[in-house]
Amino acid sequence: MNKGLVKQKLTRVVATVVGVAAVIAISGCSTEDPDLAESTPLATGVSGELTIFAAASLTASFDELAEAFTAENPKVTVHPIVYDGSSTLATQLIEGASADVFAAANESTMADVAGAGELSGDSSIFVTNTLQIAIAPDNPEKITGLTDLTRDGLLVVLCAPEVPCGAASQELLDLDGIPLTPASEEQNVKGVLTKVGAGEADAGLVYKTDVSAAAGAVDGVDIEGAERAINNYTIGVAASAENPEAAQAFVDFVLSDAGQKLLGSFGFGSP
Repeated sequence: MNKGLVKQKLTRVVATVVGVAAVIAISGCSTEDPDLAESTPLATGVSGELTIFAAASLTASFDELAEAFTAENPKVTVHPIVYDGSSTLATQLIEGASADVFAAANESTMADVAGAGELSGDSSIFVTNTLQIAIAPDNPEKITGLTDLTRDGLLVVLCAPEVPCGAASQELLDLDGIPLTPASEEQNVKGVLTKVGAGEADAGLVYKTDVSAAAGAVDGVDIEGAERAINNYTIGVAASAENPEAAQAFVDFVLSDAGQKLLGSFGFGSP
């Protein structure tokens, strides 16, 4: 065959291949593909309503978590979160209250819920927390540690012993051999913070994150050895969940890197 004819055929083949490759490349990079445009890495496909029960010490952080979750899942409506002492919420669940997600401030309370058959699947530890002494701003009573709480005339409030913050408080006091009779025992940390912030008490034991969330209404004094009574917060899908898919999506979000970063910004520790 004529060498010039062969060369012309080869040139046409190469041009065709290059042209096809260019079309494929352009098509693959196009952002106009409607199927590609509708696919977002944040969408989970869940929808419906979501009811969350959470420990009172999670109030500020879970309010923000709920906002971030609904921003990624706009078809989910999160009802105002029910906050209270973990033991109070657990009792409500065991007695028939309906919720999709339960977040407790310790493992034993979650174990009670699971033991009563009110937990769907396993729970997960998602953050940790330790106690601080909540005091009036500028520390007028010059409180520096747990032993100072026994001074005559000092009004100290604690969480009730059946509440996680109360159990942790009593554990620390017992470990240091400090006998303390509180002026009152509150059903959650909000009650303790309210009394200290209003000047109705001189001091109270609450979580470190609660002092931070109080935004200056109270100050905090670190407790030496507070890590001896660390609280492991647990979360799980309730057996009564009417929307288990959205409930699991929320739990997964809390455990995700984004959820953990948000919780860390409120002072919670990693599990």
